[in-house]
Amino acid sequence: METAESRSTILLVDDEPTVCQSLSALLELETPHQVLVETSPQRAIQLAKVTPLDLVVSDFLMPEIDGIGLLLEIRGLYPDSTLILLTGYADKQNAIRSINEVGIFHYIEKPWDNDDLLTIIRTGLDKRLQLHRLHERARELEARVRQLEQRNLELEHRLAVLGGR
Repeated sequence: METAESRSTILLVDDEPTVCQSLSALLELETPHQVLVETSPQRAIQLAKVTPLDLVVSDFLMPEIDGIGLLLEIRGLYPDSTLILLTGYADKQNAIRSINEVGIFHYIEKPWDNDDLLTIIRTGLDKRLQLHRLHERARELEARVRQLEQRNLELEHRLAVLGGR
């Protein structure tokens, strides 16, 4: 059964249409997720401004803006989204450096192994879901703490009134 949690929105960004076609065909065949595709990083940013994204797979070397710049923009819009960088072997060192800089979940070398890619995407979406649940629980606990603090103030006030009799 498909739930809201199991259907995430994934954006694929690569200036090579064949890469986008291969990735989207794989994801549409193997996952229940909504797959969006852009060959322009600038259009991808515009799309991200109006479409909440759960996971983004971006090429590293692209015209206009590189994958790091694109993923930084996405991170600013969706701090909890999972970011994955596609890179050629020659770009590997830059990709590794960007993991800490941008908070990239993983990088994948071209050509990729389909099973590895699917595992990384599933793991990334699971991580995002767990992070979302953790944030939700933290908000619930913060609300409960505020309630308890308020109740404590009320009890202290009652004690002060009773003590002043």
